[in-house]
Amino acid sequence: MALYKKRAEAVSMRKEGASYSQIKDALKVSKSTLSLWLRDMPLSSSRMKEVRDNSAIRIERFRATMKGKRDKRLAGVYEQVSQDIGRLNKREIFIAGLFLYWGEGGKTTTTTTTISNTDLAVLRFFIGWLLSLGVAKERIRAKIHLYKDMDVGKETKYWARTLGIKSKNFRKPYIKDSTRSGLSYPQKFIHGTCNVYFENRDVMETVLMSLEYIRSEFAESPTV
Repeated sequence: MALYKKRAEAVSMRKEGASYSQIKDALKVSKSTLSLWLRDMPLSSSRMKEVRDNSAIRIERFRATMKGKRDKRLAGVYEQVSQDIGRLNKREIFIAGLFLYWGEGGKTTTTTTTISNTDLAVLRFFIGWLLSLGVAKERIRAKIHLYKDMDVGKETKYWARTLGIKSKNFRKPYIKDSTRSGLSYPQKFIHGTCNVYFENRDVMETVLMSLEYIRSEFAESPTV
C-alpha cells in the first residue's frame, strides 16, 4: 500500500474511533508517523476512556493467560520433584533441619536452640525437628513479635493453635513501636513473627557441633 493510501486509511480508521495501537497494527506504520498524520484528530474523551478500559481488560486477560500457563508448568514441576524427593526418612529430616538452622537459627548462645520466622511451615518443621531430637513438646517455648496495631490475644491464640504449643508456654510478646501499615510488604507479617525455642545446653551443643562437622567439609580449617 502506497504511503498516501496508508495515510488515508489511517484517517478513516481514526474517524471511526480507532486507537493509535489499533491503526499501527493494521497498517504497519510507526506511532511517530501516526502522530504526524493524526495530530489534529484526537479521540473524544468518551472514546479515550473506552480505549483505556479495553486496554485494561486485554492486559488482565493476558495476565490471566500467562498465570494459567505458569500454574500449569509449576504443577508439572511439583509433580516431578515430589516423585524425586519422596518421603523423607529420619536422617534426611535431621540433616534438612541442620541446614535450616545453619541459615535461620540463633547461634549467639550455647544453651538455647531457637528460630524466628513468619512462615508457619518453617516453624512447624522446626518443632518436629526438635521432637526428633528427643525434646519433650511441653518444654518448647515461644514468643511473638507484633506491631502495636495488632491484637496480642488474637495472635497468641493463632500461633498457639497452629503450632500446637499451649498458650501458657508463650512468653510476654515483644511489641514494636510501629504499625503494619508502614511496611512495604504487610501481608508477610499478617500474624507477626514467632520465635520458637528450647532451652537445653546438651541439645544446642549437639546442633552446633553437627553444624561444625558439616562446615568442616567445606572450610579450610575448623573454628573450634
